[in-house]
Amino acid sequence: METSVPEPGTTYQAAGVDNERADLGLKRIISRVRQTWPQGNEPGALQLDIGHYASVIDAGGIGLAIATDGIGSKAIIAQMVDRYDTVGIDCVAMNANDLICVGATPLSMVDYMAVQDPHPDLLDDLSKGLCAGAEMANISISGGETAQLPSVITGYKEGFGFDLAGTAVGTVPLGKIIVGRGIEPGDVVVGIESNGIHSNGLSLARYIFFEQHDYTVETRFPELRQPLGDELLEPTHIYVREALAVLSSDVALKALVHITGDGFLNLNRVDSEVGFVIDQLPPVPPIFSLMQQLGQVSDEEMFRVFNMGVGFCMIVPAHEAERVISIVNEHGKQAYAIGYAVADPEKHIHIVQKGIVGKGKTFLKSD
Repeated sequence: METSVPEPGTTYQAAGVDNERADLGLKRIISRVRQTWPQGNEPGALQLDIGHYASVIDAGGIGLAIATDGIGSKAIIAQMVDRYDTVGIDCVAMNANDLICVGATPLSMVDYMAVQDPHPDLLDDLSKGLCAGAEMANISISGGETAQLPSVITGYKEGFGFDLAGTAVGTVPLGKIIVGRGIEPGDVVVGIESNGIHSNGLSLARYIFFEQHDYTVETRFPELRQPLGDELLEPTHIYVREALAVLSSDVALKALVHITGDGFLNLNRVDSEVGFVIDQLPPVPPIFSLMQQLGQVSDEEMFRVFNMGVGFCMIVPAHEAERVISIVNEHGKQAYAIGYAVADPEKHIHIVQKGIVGKGKTFLKSD
């Protein structure tokens, strides 16, 4: 398959995010942490290699799924808008959505708040969002840590710098862990709508709107239904309830894919020798089109960084796609049959409407 190098434009790396360098460091981390793994069937034996959305260990015959994540630079958007009561939802979403990707039922989460200054109102607002997200995901917040780090944490608003992360756990029967095995050509990709930018790509968004251009969080664009800052702060959708509804049905659900960092390239994380043809994308939300236009960002970079309006995918046999869409719709979100699997050991991702093909960590123009 012939592909061409993308034309120059604003990139994630230009905004300060160097994923290639981070991946080199990650390889070193992985080589070390694998040395801590129990051997054979010892207590705590890992059931999955690193690289899946969540880890699963054998906890006395029960699969204990574990995921950890944070809200990234969405914390800066919260400071710019001076509103902190929704980013906790993002924190829950980033963890709970990853747990369900291995077929687990999320149960509980602990949080980590690192703050420049322990303003009581800030901490209270962060906890409001965590509790709202916990209700949406049907989990508990069972504890956490608040660290006062004035020499480490800084931010956009003096004294209000913070970071927010969490670790969530859930359970999955050891024989029912889902990692995308058994996907066959013709299986359908059901895409579920996102709520905007979610919690990935905010560094690039800030770079375009606030550094390349002099917009503010109060700026209103005709394309957007609310001020720019509020649009960027929209909470990440939590997909737990609809995913568990499909999991509890008799649908032959083969994979669940959270469209986070790396965008649609997350589809090639499935454990099958397939690629995907995405040929029925829903309309792209205006926030993405606006960023692409203002930043002159290539299609290749947009689909590598952002969710482009699809925050989660389920892969099912073709004859069950409409049933899955109906289940998702019953839970208040729009879902679409956006593409299908094809036999492909190299695991290419074809975005037909844009004429781009992804492999590994990169999208390129197809010739």
